[in-house]
Amino acid sequence: MWIFEKKMEFPVKIKNTNPALAKLIITQYGGCDGEVGAALRYLSQRFSMITPQAKAVLTDIGTEECAHYRYKKCHS
Repeated sequence: MWIFEKKMEFPVKIKNTNPALAKLIITQYGGCDGEVGAALRYLSQRFSMITPQAKAVLTDIGTEECAHYRYKKCHS
């Protein structure tokens, strides 16, 4: 069972806005050229592959895309 509490995990205070950075973050999360979008495409396409080798390749590529996203998120 899930309990939803509408609150931030940590307090956030925004001193000034940065629209360019906000646009970049939104693009990387859900944009057509974003890392998350690429990872999800590879990982979902693996289910239509016939051979185990093709499934393995798409799994490897998809998880590598996830690592790019995680690296960018942690080191930006």
